[in-house]
Amino acid sequence: MAEFLLEIFSEEIPARMQARAADDLRNMVADGLGKNGIAFDAIRSYVTPRRLVLVIEGLPQAGPDVSEEKRGPRVGSPAQAMDGFLKSSGMSVEQLEQRDTGKGVFYFAVINRKGRPTPQVLKDVVEGAMAAFPWPKSQRWGANSIRWVRPIQSILALFGGVVVPVEFGPATAGDLTSGHRFLAPETFRVKDFADYLAKLRHAKVMLDPVERRHAILSGAEALAASEGLTLKADDGLLAEVTGLVEWPVPLVGSIDDTFMDVPAEVLITSMRSHQKYFSLLKADGSLAPRFIVISNMETNDGGKAVVAGNQRVLRARLSDAKFFWDTDRRQRLDSRLPKLAERTFYASLGTVADKVDRIAALAGNIAGMIGADIAAAVRAARLAKADLSTELVGEFPELQGLMGRYYALNDGETPEVADAVAAHYAPQGPGDTCPTAPVSVAVALADKIDSLVGFFAINEKPTGSKDPFALRRAALGIIRLVVENGLRLPLSQAIFLASGHYKANLVNSPGEVASDLLNFFADRLAVALKEKGVRHDLITAIFSLGGEDDLVRLLKRVEALGAFLESDDGANLLIAHRRAANIVRIEEKKDGTVFAGSADEALLRQDEEKALAAALADVGPAVEKALVAEDFAAAMAALARLRRPVDSFFDKVTVNADEAGLRANRLKLLALIGAAMGRVVDFSKVEG
Repeated sequence: MAEFLLEIFSEEIPARMQARAADDLRNMVADGLGKNGIAFDAIRSYVTPRRLVLVIEGLPQAGPDVSEEKRGPRVGSPAQAMDGFLKSSGMSVEQLEQRDTGKGVFYFAVINRKGRPTPQVLKDVVEGAMAAFPWPKSQRWGANSIRWVRPIQSILALFGGVVVPVEFGPATAGDLTSGHRFLAPETFRVKDFADYLAKLRHAKVMLDPVERRHAILSGAEALAASEGLTLKADDGLLAEVTGLVEWPVPLVGSIDDTFMDVPAEVLITSMRSHQKYFSLLKADGSLAPRFIVISNMETNDGGKAVVAGNQRVLRARLSDAKFFWDTDRRQRLDSRLPKLAERTFYASLGTVADKVDRIAALAGNIAGMIGADIAAAVRAARLAKADLSTELVGEFPELQGLMGRYYALNDGETPEVADAVAAHYAPQGPGDTCPTAPVSVAVALADKIDSLVGFFAINEKPTGSKDPFALRRAALGIIRLVVENGLRLPLSQAIFLASGHYKANLVNSPGEVASDLLNFFADRLAVALKEKGVRHDLITAIFSLGGEDDLVRLLKRVEALGAFLESDDGANLLIAHRRAANIVRIEEKKDGTVFAGSADEALLRQDEEKALAAALADVGPAVEKALVAEDFAAAMAALARLRRPVDSFFDKVTVNADEAGLRANRLKLLALIGAAMGRVVDFSKVEG
């Protein structure tokens, strides 16, 4: 058994593409070997900014022998048919076998092929994988017709220490590679993976991304602690920086005091986006005038020159940010509203100014429904998008809303209004904080409902995996805002109000939009609750009743239904409901009629059917009273009282009696079971 080592050495691979590339290389080569019948013990891939590496252990010297059998023409077939078969099989007539298949005697070709040497297979598989490699973006360089993410410098390919002559464009594989671009650029020979790993380490390259990540994080945390500070957690930046360096060297630098009056979010975003610096925090959580830079160099002066250079670059970056901050504050936030008319929200849905008008009106409507300050909600909605016209948000779009809060406070707006401006985009994901202040909740709901109504009204709905306008995220945001704040918000009414604020002619009517959106919310709610272990069919069973658009009440019903079905009474009653519904459906189809209405007491002959009728008469009002009080556990408990009389009815009573009137009356009793239970839940949608 032998080892295969592959390194594709190139110019810098973009950090965002590295992890996927390592996975793709591993999977494509593994699949290629599998198709050739070659098994192996283990396969691993690694990636650095300049190299993609694959190591496979436990490879055989050759693939397995293959025996292939082909059936040919019938014995005595025309010469033309025989010639074609002989040509395709590469055999002569004398080498063929004749077999009686029961349908005649046919020629068979049994072709035995020796397994190909593994190096040959590896060469073909690797070259095929490189030619078909799914880079998100790739390029040609020089006069080459092949494509790669960046120009390839060399290929190293060794099987059992022997070079596999992989070719790709101008590069032919050998046993040479290079170390760190600056610290150890000389080439060196490699025998196997262990030798490669040791020599790379000596040449200042950490091959394993996990090791580089740990070195960056632990080094940065140690430097922060030495300054009496803590490192601001940023997994996204950590992953990106891991893909930028081959030999990480954390260093600490300083931020000039003149910039510390700029909002911390601006400084953090500028350092993160432009310079890939980590921020440091004081004990109280505020931003410290320090940063961590991850150098790709070791220097004789302990990094002093590197730090000085980075501080000089940062000073220029933050000077721009401070200039934007100071310039933006000279103009009131509300004075920027006319500029929103120059921004298109969406071609069929008007400008951003049009959206602001709509969400201001809708925020006022929703504020009235949830007990928030209507005037504050309208004011906050008016200002919510104004910071899109500021210089800082133009430079850092990710700060929209947040900068609006700073500018609103600078203008003398109330904290309630300013906070709502900052929070109106939230929550944007499951890990995002959900607003709780009533005014903030009203504006956030208005913004998301307006978008959903507009795009659904023009048939721009999510399809499959495509959701270009993030409407699923908006729906989940609405669900979180409503549920986590316990809001008794009728979604249908909010949707109709939002539709009414659109001035443009929309494709779908408000009723169609409301129906589609409620189904959409049901799907999103099912997804959200599935992660918490709640069955999706329980949500469907509630929504199927129709008219339920209060998410808080719906979840109470789902909780009560789940508890009911876990009990013996609930499980058995579900079975009885299905049995009753199936009998009624079959008999109605047979008779061409509907068995509805009350059962005739005069035709109740057996004690069991009399007991069932009495139970149904008793349960109906009890269920109705519980539903009015929104005591869904009590409604389920009332239904549970049907279990024994229903069981006795099925045990003792013959539904399809010979007497027509008696049969019809008993079928009505069964229909009444479904009607009584259907007041609480559509049990036909419950699975299992």
